[in-house]
Amino acid sequence: MALDLTAGKLGAAQQEAYWRDGYLHPIRVMDGAEAAGFRTRFETLEHDWLDNGLPKALNVYKRTNSHVVMPDAAALARDSRVLDVVEGVLGPDIAIFSAEFFVKEPRTDHIVSMHQDLTYWGLGAIDGLVTAWIAISPATRASGCMDFVQGSHKNAILEHEDTYAANNLLSRGQEVKVDIAPEDRVAIELQPGEMSLHHGLTIHGSGPNTSADRRIGFVIRYIRPDMVPQGGIDYAMAARGRQNPDNFRSVPVPQADFAPEAVALHEEIRQHQASVMMAGAKGASAEGMYE
Repeated sequence: MALDLTAGKLGAAQQEAYWRDGYLHPIRVMDGAEAAGFRTRFETLEHDWLDNGLPKALNVYKRTNSHVVMPDAAALARDSRVLDVVEGVLGPDIAIFSAEFFVKEPRTDHIVSMHQDLTYWGLGAIDGLVTAWIAISPATRASGCMDFVQGSHKNAILEHEDTYAANNLLSRGQEVKVDIAPEDRVAIELQPGEMSLHHGLTIHGSGPNTSADRRIGFVIRYIRPDMVPQGGIDYAMAARGRQNPDNFRSVPVPQADFAPEAVALHEEIRQHQASVMMAGAKGASAEGMYE
């Protein structure tokens, strides 16, 4: 059952639970019919743009910074229903650091290894980032929902190992070098239109999709604009409140799918973030962010 919010916002007990556990779920931000409509538009876009002359493969734009080139993605990332909840964690000043679609096709072995989001982003071990994961289709144990390790956000950034496993959806196949017992994993099941939040240091991952349906998640990384990128000025889209152009270049809201100027900006951002994320990596591309 979804959490009972007050006027669409987190109450004190819910905020306390987030900071205690490192995550919070399930939070309903739209009804099932609206989520189904969003899915239809997304899958129509996939069909229409699969082989439509984009400079990169369509998956690159789905998996990294989709809000830069897809108006629907930007609109959901800036939806007041989502921001009202995020404000309970970050406060009134909110920017969008990244947003992407994570899709696991039915009956496939793709996984996301256990990791911390902040490992390679060049932001350090901060509290000023929260990941919102919105289910566009059912995220269940069978379809490969996320597993969280309760309280693990209280650790620093832990050592990770790059596996480059073929079935791993992460850019480096990165996996935290800590033994995690099965009983320490909390399954985060979500129905379409429900959302979870998790801290950037919370250890999490997900298993294969053994179901007959696609598992589609829309994942947004929100930051406080006063966060200082360690790799030099980065990029962010304004969401709410005051922004900080000294730390983040402003990303405009796209007005049409894959407009040329938006595609060019997407590539500029991708190259910058790849140089930060893949520092020290052995020959891989940052064309997939973290779930």
